[in-house]
Formats: sequence, C-alpha cells, structure tokens
Amino acid sequence: MALPGGLRRQPANRGLVSRCTHHHIVVFLLTFFSYSLLHASRKTFSNVKVSISSQWTPSCLNSTAPELQPYELWNSNHLFPNAEAATLFLGTLDTIFLFSYAVGLFVSGIVGDRLNLRCVLSFGMCSSALVVFFFGTVTEWLHFYNEWFYCFLWVVNGLLQSTGWPCVVAVMGNWFGKAGRGFVFGLWSACASVGNILGAFLASCVLKYGYEYAFLVTASVQFAGGVIVFFGLLTSPKEVGLPELGADEDGGVEEDANRPLMGDDDVDDDDRNYSIQATDTDNQPKAIGFFQACCLPGVVLYSLAYACLKLVNYSFFFWLPFYLSNNFGWKEAEADQLSIWYDVGGIIGGTIQGLISDVLQKRAPVLAISLLFAVGSLFGYSRSPNSKPVNAVIMAITGFFIGGPSNMISSAISADLGRQDLVKGSSEALATVTGIVDGTGSIGAAVGQYLVSLIQENLGWMWVFYFFILMTSSTILFISPLIVREIKLLLHERRLRMLSE
Repeated sequence: MALPGGLRRQPANRGLVSRCTHHHIVVFLLTFFSYSLLHASRKTFSNVKVSISSQWTPSCLNSTAPELQPYELWNSNHLFPNAEAATLFLGTLDTIFLFSYAVGLFVSGIVGDRLNLRCVLSFGMCSSALVVFFFGTVTEWLHFYNEWFYCFLWVVNGLLQSTGWPCVVAVMGNWFGKAGRGFVFGLWSACASVGNILGAFLASCVLKYGYEYAFLVTASVQFAGGVIVFFGLLTSPKEVGLPELGADEDGGVEEDANRPLMGDDDVDDDDRNYSIQATDTDNQPKAIGFFQACCLPGVVLYSLAYACLKLVNYSFFFWLPFYLSNNFGWKEAEADQLSIWYDVGGIIGGTIQGLISDVLQKRAPVLAISLLFAVGSLFGYSRSPNSKPVNAVIMAITGFFIGGPSNMISSAISADLGRQDLVKGSSEALATVTGIVDGTGSIGAAVGQYLVSLIQENLGWMWVFYFFILMTSSTILFISPLIVREIKLLLHERRLRMLSE
C-alpha cells in the first residue's frame, strides 16, 4: 500500500545536501556573523558597566581627603552622586533598550518584507554602529554627559538593532528549506552566543585604555560588517539563477522536502496545487499585513510561548553572573567565565533538538519534551551546591533544555511559520512573522528583568527559580494545542506505515 505524498517520510538531510552550494555557505556565514556583531555590541555595554559607573560618579569618596574647590567645577562631569544611582540608571538603559528593541521588531519585520532585506540589514548594522560610537566614544571624548541624551541614543539603538533578527531569519528561510532546517537553524542560532563571546573578547582587549575604546572597536567592526553585508549578501536563490524553495522541477520528493512543517497535512496533494499560490508570472511576491501575519496558524501561540521562554532565557543572560557572585560569593571574573557554560548548553541543545525535529518532521513534540526536562533542571539548579564543576554541569544541562527550545522558536519555527502553505508563493511573511514572534518575546524579556529584581529583593533567589519554572510551564501550556495536533499526526503516520508493510 502506497503512502499519501504528505505522509511519506523523507530523509531529513537528503534535500539539504543535494541542494547545498557555495552560495548557501556564504549566506550562512554572512548572516551568522552579522547578527553575532550586533550581539557583540550589546555584550560590550554589559562588560563595561563598572567602568562607566566609575566615570559617572565622583572618583574620591574618602571623607579624609581634601575637597577640591569649587566643587561644581571639579565634579561637573559626574552624572550621579554615588555608584548605586549610576547602577540604577544603567539598569534603566537596559530596560529602555529591550522595550524599544521589542517595538522595533514588529516594525522591522514589516519593513523587511517590503524592502530589500540586504539593504535593511546593512542599514541597521551601520547606523547602529554609529549610535554606539556616539554613545560610548564621542560623549567621553567630548566629556559630554547627559541622562536624556543617553536614553535617546539607546532608544534609537534598540530600534536599529531590531532590523537584524527578522532580516537574517528571512534570508536563511529563503535559502534553506524544510529538509534539514531544524539542524541548520539550530547550529546557526548559536550566532547570539558567539556574539556574546566576541563582544567580551573585544572589550577585554582594549578596556585598559578606557571604556570608550571598547565601544570604538566593536562599533568599527560592526560597521565594517554592515558594509560587507551590503556588497556580499544574497537574499534569495533567484538572485544567482537558482530555483526558489518550492519551485523545484524534480517532482514530489523535493517539493515535499521543502514544504514547511506548519502546512496542513490533511489537505490532499491534488488540492494543494490549487491553494493561493501565485502564478509563474508573479516575479515579486506581495507582502502580507501585520494582522494577516498574526492570523496565520501557530503565530500567536508560539509568540506567547516565546514571551515566557525568552523571559527565562534572557534572565539567565542578564542575571547569571550576578547570581553566582551574590549567592556563592565567587569572584566576578570567575562567575563571568562560568556563565559561558549556559550558552554552550544552548548551542548544543538547539542543534541536537533541531536535528531530531527534522527526523520527526515535527517541532512541537520535541519542544514539549525538552521543556519538561527544563522544569526539572531548573529545580535542580536552584539547589546546586557550592561547587564550580557541579554548578557548570547543571548549568549546561539547564542551557540545553531552555536555550535549545528558545533558539528553535526564534529561528527554525519562525521560518516554518513564515513559509506556510497559506502564504507560500503569493506572499512574503518571513520577516513579518519573525518580528512578531521575537518582538513578543522581547516584551516578555523586558518585563521579566524588572520582575526578577523585584522577586529577588523581596523573596530571595529560590522564588526567582520558582518563577522561572512557572514561566517554562506556561510555555508548554501555550503550545499544547500544537503539541496535541502534531502527536496525532505522528500516530496517524505510524498507523499508515504499519498498514503499508
């Protein structure tokens, strides 16, 4: 008995290997390092906060030291009277950046689907680099310090940085089809973690000369990267004469391999040919609207789920070194080095779980299993002993089960959602959908940073981890309808295969 075309299990990576060219490799590397550079500039700001705080506060707080007169002249460059006030303002800048970044993601996705993705990405990288240069370097060189000016620049930086993720995911989605997408995007989504490491390395190399040079170096590298992207990035296979995804001439196998996972498996193969696909004469697809993108199956559910999951993931990003120093009394440098293991776990988790989802050709069940283990790993990590090796192992496991699903939702699943059968061939939705998913997630992350500090201050770190467990469980709850649907499809496929034997 022959299986229906939609239920024939194809080798996960066969289409990927057969279709891979040197253009695919260049696109992979350019998009990978472009977003790594954007993340590196964010990490630089985190790494130089101590230096900035000391510059913004009086250098001499010793009551026995002579006070230089006139006081207003010698302390005119100090924004704040003490380090606590400066630290509070730095935290405010983080919150401002995340909210402006979240708002920008919704807009950038729509813009990216209507304009050239290469131009939008290059503009965002270069202009963001200029803003970072003015924020950290020019203001220090001119000794110009103003709270409102800093806030304005960081709002603009958040908006400009938001052009990065929707554009790079859309470009990757144009080049890599469903065959192997989970594995490729799982590996590719390590770009954020690589950017964190790169930003820390660049900042540490020049920080001894002054924090302004850390901003100068990262801004220069990011600007150069934007120029390279402008002249070297190919946003679609059709730019070099290659067939677009779903337009292959090889027949059913390759068509099925490139069909997104989010398509309707219950539709007959013959009927699928009469969906709202564009005719061959349509050379330029029409972008869909924001509300149309929100109405696509799975977009709202995955967006809400990602808001909860990104809250947990970003809380580890912002608070993990502080937690290690505050809870165990370890040195700040040791805590920074140890926290890298969370990123390592996330990189491995995203790659392996993406590969498993390729084999199953379903994403939601893989996410559900990983998130269930994440609840247990969070509970275990909250009771980690005062031992660096043990803490590093549990941290990596936690990163595997939290960072892995987070990378999958923000990359591979966003690409699946933006290339559904409902919009395939007639509309461009990749960047818009990616902006909606990541924008909603960033709003959750922004709110989470305030809630984490509030819970920690009033209830302690153990309740922070209980809060993380609640948010992780909420992630599972939001995608539960998709989990049930995809498990039913898997069981249905299994029954059909048994009947065909």
